[in-house]
Amino acid sequence: MKSLKVKLSTINDVKEFVNTVTMCDYDVDLVSGRYSIDAKSIMGIFSLDLEKPVELQAHVDNCDELVEKLAKFIVE
Repeated sequence: MKSLKVKLSTINDVKEFVNTVTMCDYDVDLVSGRYSIDAKSIMGIFSLDLEKPVELQAHVDNCDELVEKLAKFIVE
C-alpha cells in the first residue's frame, strides 16, 4: 500500500482528482481523521474536511503512474 498527502482546494480539483483515480483498477481511499472513503466517490470526497490535506491510500504495490498523474495535488 502506498500512502501520501493530497490537497484538493476547489471543486474542479475534486472533479479532476476523481476522474484520474477512477482510471485505476485497484482500490484508492482518502482518509481524514477517523473517516475513510472511496477516492472514486465524488460525494464521499465532499463529505470530508478539505480545508487541510487528506491522506491518499492506494492499495497496490506500484502506483508510480498514479503519483505522476496526481503530482499537482500532492503535498509534503
